Amino acid sequence: MRRTRILTAVLALAAGLLAGTPPALAAAPRVALAADTYTWHNARIDGGGFVPGIVFNRTEKNLAYARTDIGGAYRWSESTKTWTPLLDSVGWDEWGHTGVVSLASDPVAPDKVYAAVGTYTNSWDPTNGAVLRSADRGASWQKADLPFKLGGNMPGRGMGERLAIDPNKDSVLYLGAPSGKGLWRSTDSGVTWSQVTNFPDVGNYVQDSTDTTGYASDNQGIVWVTFDESTGTAGTATKTVYVGVADKDNAVYRSTDAGATWTRLAGQPTGYLAHKGVLDAKNGYLYLAYSDKGGPYDGGKGQLWRYATATGAWTNISPVAEADTYYGFSGLTVDRQHPGTVMATAYSSWWPDTQLFRSTDSGATWTKAWDYTSYPNRSNRYTIDVSSSPWLTFGANPSPPEQTPKLGWMTESLEIDPFNSDRMMYGTGATLYGTEDLTKWDSGGQFTVKPMVQGLEETSVDDLAAPPSGGAQLFSALGDIGGFRHTDLTKVPSMMYTSPTFTTTTSLDFAESNPNTVVRVGNLDSGPHIAFSTDNGANWFAGTDPSGVSGGGTVAAGSDGSRFVWSPAGAGVQSTTGFGSSWSASSGIPAGAVVESDRVDPKTFYGFKSGHFYVSSDGGATFTASAATGLPSGDSVRFKALPGTKGDVWLAGGATDGAYGLWHSTNGGTTFTKLSNVDQADTIGFGKAAPGASYQTLYTSAEISGVRGIFRSTDQGSTWTRINDDAHQWGWTGAAITGDPRVYGRVYVSTNGRGVIYGDTSDTGGGGGGGGGGGTDPTPTGACTVAYTVTNQWTGGFQANVQLTNTGATSWSSWSLGWSFPNGQTVGQLWNADWTQSGAAVTAKNVSWNGTVAAGSSVSFGFTGTWTGSNTTPTAFKLGDQTCTAA
Repeated sequence: MRRTRILTAVLALAAGLLAGTPPALAAAPRVALAADTYTWHNARIDGGGFVPGIVFNRTEKNLAYARTDIGGAYRWSESTKTWTPLLDSVGWDEWGHTGVVSLASDPVAPDKVYAAVGTYTNSWDPTNGAVLRSADRGASWQKADLPFKLGGNMPGRGMGERLAIDPNKDSVLYLGAPSGKGLWRSTDSGVTWSQVTNFPDVGNYVQDSTDTTGYASDNQGIVWVTFDESTGTAGTATKTVYVGVADKDNAVYRSTDAGATWTRLAGQPTGYLAHKGVLDAKNGYLYLAYSDKGGPYDGGKGQLWRYATATGAWTNISPVAEADTYYGFSGLTVDRQHPGTVMATAYSSWWPDTQLFRSTDSGATWTKAWDYTSYPNRSNRYTIDVSSSPWLTFGANPSPPEQTPKLGWMTESLEIDPFNSDRMMYGTGATLYGTEDLTKWDSGGQFTVKPMVQGLEETSVDDLAAPPSGGAQLFSALGDIGGFRHTDLTKVPSMMYTSPTFTTTTSLDFAESNPNTVVRVGNLDSGPHIAFSTDNGANWFAGTDPSGVSGGGTVAAGSDGSRFVWSPAGAGVQSTTGFGSSWSASSGIPAGAVVESDRVDPKTFYGFKSGHFYVSSDGGATFTASAATGLPSGDSVRFKALPGTKGDVWLAGGATDGAYGLWHSTNGGTTFTKLSNVDQADTIGFGKAAPGASYQTLYTSAEISGVRGIFRSTDQGSTWTRINDDAHQWGWTGAAITGDPRVYGRVYVSTNGRGVIYGDTSDTGGGGGGGGGGGTDPTPTGACTVAYTVTNQWTGGFQANVQLTNTGATSWSSWSLGWSFPNGQTVGQLWNADWTQSGAAVTAKNVSWNGTVAAGSSVSFGFTGTWTGSNTTPTAFKLGDQTCTAA
């Protein structure tokens, strides 16, 4: 189960979400927002990816954060036991900032949090890294760009934390950089950064020096920073700082003069990388978890060591002999309530399971989460309950000593709650697990492990399909865990696709007139790469691969389900009748073409490759190149045929150095017309037609009028409405999009690490563009309703969302909403509206792009604020002189 997720578009170039308005980057430009406000959620999967870092604040109870390698950062909500996403505001042009290489929560001012972001250190990532800083727990961010790249999804990403705050003088931060860029420091709370030029070692470890892509051959650099808080006082810089370096001969350095000078720590072990360096200042011990590799997948040997900070004595405290390890150590943590209690993980133990180690005497003796009784039988100190995420069994039925569900793999992060010795969380390659009765370990009982991952959605989406009928609402094709059949978007499906279980599903389709017939293709180390279902995806059976197939590629189902066309990796385009028991090579179409089916004629299929469109009218046996010209010359193209109309094809894609946009054909691809009102487009999908419209609704991830976003058209592309906003961008959304054929306005959006996002509209009247309401009154009149919701609250601060609904009979062309805070709360930052505050009175006014609110429609804005004493919700709102009903 070695799972690697690389952005789809990158490869091409190289060869529960909460409703309302979540955090926004302060620097993001304001752009056109639809007046018919959308609410956005995740189709629940819960987890699905690697969680390399968990950070608890050391001075405030229940304040915790998690970082993911490509899916952003999250904050724990204790009241709901869920995670809140914090980086959904990252936009298309900076998609790499969804990879989080490190997090730091300020122990002096807990409202402050920092994130070091950037996904790849090579050319795959178009931008440099940055350090994001927030004064409201991630509700909003400011950004400091760095002169180098960071690697949230690079080898070594489980080491850390690379970003650290001085616990005595929190204006001082350190950041360990990869790629030979050294150690960096900020003395102004992350606003500016400069290299610590006297730090003596930039690191030298690379995973694979022969990798010409720069992915595995990058120097993993400076990997962690740890302060000894006992060597400073409040307001003065901590004197002693330890730094871990990816250098097997020189892994740990120390400064005893607040970073003025640095020396290699004498007597340290060699031959290993120190993945973690965790300090117990009370007892004067620095603990180090070593591995012979950088992780998170690899690691063959490892050791645990304890360094006495007062005497300089080193003690090997490894729980097992080095000769008996086949993994490296990581996941190092200290119980802050009982500092002699230490835990670590065997992070790269894939088989039969990961291992957790625990010591209550500072590493003198250890116990394990599980032991062999008589091989292959195991005795576990834990029970594991995955009823909230039942797919974590992976549908497996392994033989001992392997068990399902596993404790995990890639277990680089493990943290004991500094305020609660019974709570521990740890990340795996698929989820975030935790327990709230950990100390049963020490008393001879069994502690209970459960997923603690709700709200943290981290799948990478390759394809989406919403059938017009049947029990399935949505089919998803996902990286790493294959994909799911959702019958209820608000519930976690019981299992991913099985029989076979692909590591990554690359493409799927259903027969338009017979949606019980479904096909999917994907990647698998050994076994078939195609599977079929005849019961709407509830059950599957494997097809037979043609010779040479090495990967999933793309697949298309004939409209009646009687035949299929497959363009797999490693082989040319193939066609079959029935369910793939035998295949015939298609002629007239090149290998690697993207294939789709006509949604009316069961014998008509389409293909695209390198600027040319191909058509088959004999079920995929033969294809003919269309004479259409002007299409994108590259292969970053996605196209679909419209249900209900033969030969109606929409094609999106291209590149900035050539043709790029959205094209439409009404004659089966013989000719295409480029839409002049779309600058760039990367996906196209269809959903239920708007009320009164006969043509299906179009959805696209595109740039229109210079603005990147998710757009909708209800008039065949004549006009477009942006339906997301700057707070809901999700980085890269170019893999797939589809509307729902059963629910008008619902759209499903793919992300590269934030799972499947779906949006629902408050607009029930249709309408194509977001154009203004000419002739409307400049001052709103008639009924209005206000829903004021506190979406998050912490000591002295809160975040709220306000939804204003036009319940009258006429449209507004502008609006101005006023209220008074009952307890004198103060607005700190407000988005999607202009605002003023005088004493307790607040006025929020529309900005240029969201003044028009049709009758029956809504507009929303959000803000962060401060409070003292109480935070009572306002109950009286006025729209101009009109009193609104408080919802």
